Amino acid sequence: MKILFLITFALSSLIALETSDRLFDCTEIFKERKSELLIELERIDEQKQALAALKAATEELLKKKENNLNQKEEAVDAKLLEITQKENSVKTMLERNEKVLKEAKSTKMSKIAQTFAKMKAASASNILSDMDKHEAAAILTSLKPKTVGQILTKMDPKKASELTLLLSK
Repeated sequence: MKILFLITFALSSLIALETSDRLFDCTEIFKERKSELLIELERIDEQKQALAALKAATEELLKKKENNLNQKEEAVDAKLLEITQKENSVKTMLERNEKVLKEAKSTKMSKIAQTFAKMKAASASNILSDMDKHEAAAILTSLKPKTVGQILTKMDPKKASELTLLLSK
C-alpha cells in the first residue's frame, strides 16, 4: 500500500508538473497573442485617426465649396437683378420712343394732309397715283372726306378703286 501510495504520489507529481508545463505554455501563448492584439489595436487606432482627419478635411472642403457656390449664386442674382432693371429701362425708353415716333408721324401726316388739302384735286390725284398705294391711302385717311372724294374723282378709276378698298379696311 505504501508502494501504491508512492506510485500515486509520483504520478500525481508528474501530472502536476505536466499541468504546470501546460499552464506555462498557455501563458506564453496568451502573452504572444496579447502583443499581436496590441499591435492590431494600435493599427486600428492609427486608421481611426487618419479617417477622422480625412473627414475633417472633407468637411472643410465641402464648406469652402458651399461658400463659393453661395457667393456665385449671389453674384448671379445681382447680375439678374441688374439685367432686369436694364430691361425695364430699355422697355420704358422704347415706349417713350414709340410715343415720340407716333407723335412725329402724326405731325408729319398732319402737315402732309394740310399740304394735300391746299392742293388742287387734279394735282393731288396725279401725285397720289404715282405713290405706293399704302402710303397714298394713309395720306387720304388724314384728309377730310370731301377732299378725298374730289381727289379720287380726278384719278384713274383702277387706282381710285384700289385706294378706296384700302380706305375701307
